[in-house]
Amino acid sequence: MTVGDAGDVRSEPADHLAGVPDEFQRLWTPHRMAYIQAGPEPLREECPFCAAPQRSDEDGLIVARGETAYVILNLYPYNSGHLMVCPYRHIATYDQATVEEVAEIGALTQTAMRVLREVSRCDGFNLGMNQGRVAGAGVDAHLHQHVVPRWATDANFFPIIAKTKALPQLLGEVREAVTAAWPA
Repeated sequence: MTVGDAGDVRSEPADHLAGVPDEFQRLWTPHRMAYIQAGPEPLREECPFCAAPQRSDEDGLIVARGETAYVILNLYPYNSGHLMVCPYRHIATYDQATVEEVAEIGALTQTAMRVLREVSRCDGFNLGMNQGRVAGAGVDAHLHQHVVPRWATDANFFPIIAKTKALPQLLGEVREAVTAAWPA
């Protein structure tokens, strides 16, 4: 829009402005549309951690399966390579896990760290379990441990200013790399 000599406001076509630099940077992430369209809580009628093992590994984003627990990519990752280790049993808290589940969750977590270090060359990890909704669990009815790879350079202004996390890899690419490096 422009303002004329008499102060009247006129509009003009903006198609000639395409590609003209301005102060805004654009982060194009068309793959995120699948998550946006799924809504804030996809699979609300069923537990996503109970449903995933019923699917193929590729469709369920499963990286590895054990006897009592499995490893899955986070559908809404904090960083590329964000994995979760879940028992197959639908239990809510760590103290409900059997000795066998605790041991396998621990062993799978260690393997996940080794594999992520190899394929992503990360500098460190955040490991954690949020027990209950009040503690920040997005899915509070099914126990899961987060394994989040971290890099010295992964913190930038996006999360602070724009509430946006830049993820340099698609989930399918991450799953292929982690699965290929996972020990047999």
